Amino acid sequence: MSARSALPVIAVAAAVAVLAGCSSTTSGGKKGSGGLELVSSGTLKTCTHLPYAPFQVKKDGKVVGFDVDLVDLVAKDLGVKQEIVNTPFEGIETGQDFTIRKCDLAAAGMTITPERDKVMDFSDPYFNATQALLTKKGKPFKKVEDLKGKKLGYQKATTGGIYAKKHGKGVELVEFEDLGLLLTAVKSGQVDAGINDNGVLFDYVKQNPDTAVTAEFNTGEHYGIGVRTGNDVLRKKINAAIKKAKSDGTYDRIYKKWFGTTPQS
Repeated sequence: MSARSALPVIAVAAAVAVLAGCSSTTSGGKKGSGGLELVSSGTLKTCTHLPYAPFQVKKDGKVVGFDVDLVDLVAKDLGVKQEIVNTPFEGIETGQDFTIRKCDLAAAGMTITPERDKVMDFSDPYFNATQALLTKKGKPFKKVEDLKGKKLGYQKATTGGIYAKKHGKGVELVEFEDLGLLLTAVKSGQVDAGINDNGVLFDYVKQNPDTAVTAEFNTGEHYGIGVRTGNDVLRKKINAAIKKAKSDGTYDRIYKKWFGTTPQS
């Protein structure tokens, strides 16, 4: 290597060292017992994407929901407070939000997939889900294929979108940035049907009786809480909190609070 080419490398290395030193200071993250490091000391930052009722939704100026209550258990065990960070879902599922240290974990009704597992690590599964079809009440659509020549809406960067693209030959697919926009499009007739996870669609139908879930598709999905790749300390803390909640009845109580019933075994 010539002296000329070595100088930029040395400069870059020095800059990286400076940035590395700054990152730990500006993030506010401090290692506690067991090597746990949080983005901001005393706070467990949770990335999510609103709205996604009943998992996370804003009510009376506060974000509440099934996922929120579950992560509160983790925060309690860590002796910190949970802070919700509302961010586009694409940044969550690509792992970008962990890379830029926007949050410690992601709880967003997020299905564990091989693609997402490459850019983050997941907790043990905490919720069983599947895809479902939402329509105006009285519509005959029972599967995606029934919508040939019709409009089917899906939420960007979701497994519902993947399913729609795989099975929607001849169907006009319409992408929406978030769940709220998708649900409004179905209710207003902008699209003939919408596809998303069954839990959120059944919750919507309760409040909107002019809509109906006409089909569920056995996709065998499981939700997981995401953490930065390699953050085994936090991942294990999350797993321990989920396991404890399921064993002492707390999980069932939270589930019934948000879904009106206890989970099927």
